Amino acid sequence: MIFGAATASYQVEGAVAEDGRGPSIWDTFTQRPGAIRDGSDGTVACDSYHRIAEDVRLLVDLGVDHYRFSIAWPRILPTGTPEAGIESRGLDFYDRLVDRLLEAGISPMPTLYHWDLPQALEDRGGWLARDTAHHLAAYAAIVAGRLADRVGMWATLNEPYCAAYLGYAAGIHAPGHAGGSHGHRAAHHLNLAHAWAAEALRAAGARDVGVVHNLAPVWAESPEAATVADGVDAIRNRVWTGPLAAGAYDDGLLAVAPVLADPALVRSGDLDAVRGSADWVGVNYYTPERPDLARTDEPGSVPVYPGVTGLAMRPREPRTDIGWEIDARGLTEVLEETARRTGRPVVVCENGAAYTDDVVDDRIEDARRIDYLAAHLAALEDARESGADVRGYVAWTLLDNFEWAEGYTQHFGLVHVDPRTQDRIPKASFHWYADRLRARRAS
Repeated sequence: MIFGAATASYQVEGAVAEDGRGPSIWDTFTQRPGAIRDGSDGTVACDSYHRIAEDVRLLVDLGVDHYRFSIAWPRILPTGTPEAGIESRGLDFYDRLVDRLLEAGISPMPTLYHWDLPQALEDRGGWLARDTAHHLAAYAAIVAGRLADRVGMWATLNEPYCAAYLGYAAGIHAPGHAGGSHGHRAAHHLNLAHAWAAEALRAAGARDVGVVHNLAPVWAESPEAATVADGVDAIRNRVWTGPLAAGAYDDGLLAVAPVLADPALVRSGDLDAVRGSADWVGVNYYTPERPDLARTDEPGSVPVYPGVTGLAMRPREPRTDIGWEIDARGLTEVLEETARRTGRPVVVCENGAAYTDDVVDDRIEDARRIDYLAAHLAALEDARESGADVRGYVAWTLLDNFEWAEGYTQHFGLVHVDPRTQDRIPKASFHWYADRLRARRAS
């Protein structure tokens, strides 16, 4: 078992206009009035671009085996493609990060794509365009050409569900499109992007390549909701695991996403390329999904699950401050189910809780976050004891950061970051996790 902590480039790096970095879709989206809850953006974020030494020191103090971070595509290819030039200063930044991690005895675990698509590619169609999948593969080859001699474990994509359905169907994430079957089209191109990027990584010397999905157990709130629950499971889970395991989109998925049967979109050989393309599957888990039938006095559709009609979601108490239901049993179930569906080892690549933290005498006693993490680590062990091949746990997140459409209003970090001063204060949960890792090593 490996243990780690995670961040993502746009959420922590800042320096969005330094060293040749091009604009991303999140730079553009955050300027849209009303798009971000507090009107903020990632221009500075946690200033991690300038604070590598400080953040690696935190990781050392935490005692993790792995640091999961993402690489900003527009730092490497400002316009998204190598034809317009490769930005060596961007590669140099990640080169320095990898070397510092290795010097500290921490294994780097990079993710190629954590949602910051170069805006220039969005202007050419973004994930609605098949060519974007080819461009991700070209970018993968460039990054691996610089780092694969020192990086063992790679992820191609993080949570393509959010990129596809929140970005191109619901319009609540960048690039902010709201449109019918667009989410399904983007999903297929993201599946292809993973497969082609994985192939490019291996050709450049990468040895251990996976993909990270935010999968969720789907618990129907009533027997009558079984059909809508199947549609939710199809879009949240099976659109990703089906191609990986069987090279197919199943009939239940096609019932809610008929565009995925269109041979102009899903071409001959596409799903064969996806099948078996991951050495491991990452699972990001926060909360279960509880679909029910919509009442006559409420909207009858949820845009994050396009094609599933008459659907309402009913999370139960208790919930975290972001409104997500807390139920650690869901992690056990999703790990067991993902291992069964894919036949691959699984790694928990994100798990954590958003709570308001009060700083008192330079201390933060976040007991609720500790309880959440403890329950979910126990749930992971339950999955292992049942036979699921679970090989790691990565906490989300190292630092309080820019939390996408929520801006700086939600705090998942083990470390508090003051957005005015960038001062970092490890929370009680940081010390609790560090103690767990020390005890594990001692045993």
